[in-house]
Amino acid sequence: MAELKLFRTWSSRFALRVVWALNLKGIQYDTIFEDLSNKSSLLLQYNPIYKKVPVLVHNGKPLVESLLILEYIDETWKQTPLLPEDPSERATARFWAKFGDDKVLLSVWNVFIKQGKDQEEAIVTAQENLGFVERQLTGKKFFNGETIGFVDLAFGWLANLLSVWEEICGVTLIDHEKFPLLSEWIQNFAGAPIIKESWPPRDKLITKNQALLEVYTSKEAPK
Repeated sequence: MAELKLFRTWSSRFALRVVWALNLKGIQYDTIFEDLSNKSSLLLQYNPIYKKVPVLVHNGKPLVESLLILEYIDETWKQTPLLPEDPSERATARFWAKFGDDKVLLSVWNVFIKQGKDQEEAIVTAQENLGFVERQLTGKKFFNGETIGFVDLAFGWLANLLSVWEEICGVTLIDHEKFPLLSEWIQNFAGAPIIKESWPPRDKLITKNQALLEVYTSKEAPK
């Protein structure tokens, strides 16, 4: 039997992608929870460059970076495919997953940590990026069609962490009027049993992210 271990933290949105992928495919694995303020020697051994989670160790071989891990899982265990069969559709899925990390996540994070006029400008940018994502859901329940797939897992943080950030900073980025398709997708994704069972405790997420906000705003406060 293959040895499979996942190094993660309780709150990592990137590690959750891997949790969801493994659970969707019905793969058994062991979980090692890391404290990133006191990283284990194994984590540093398996990910010496970035020294972060997630790390998936399969038969002693470590894999890092969540989107790359998702592709490895999909290629290794063929049941419940995450990526389409068609090469052009696979490439498109990879594009949107990367767009989510490079553009959407960063722009939404900026709304969370900015204030005043800077925040207003960040909101415009974030909602422009979310508009591109919204259009990918036209006529579909999930980005993958009728079932959860690679892009859905990549954007999974939108279905939970976004509302935590919105609650903390008092800004609503996604509502049914502006983003009806994304709003519906959030409900569909967050409510799927195999996704729902893995969400971190909301109260702990609020506490953690409130502390993060205080750190960032104190750094950017006028000297």
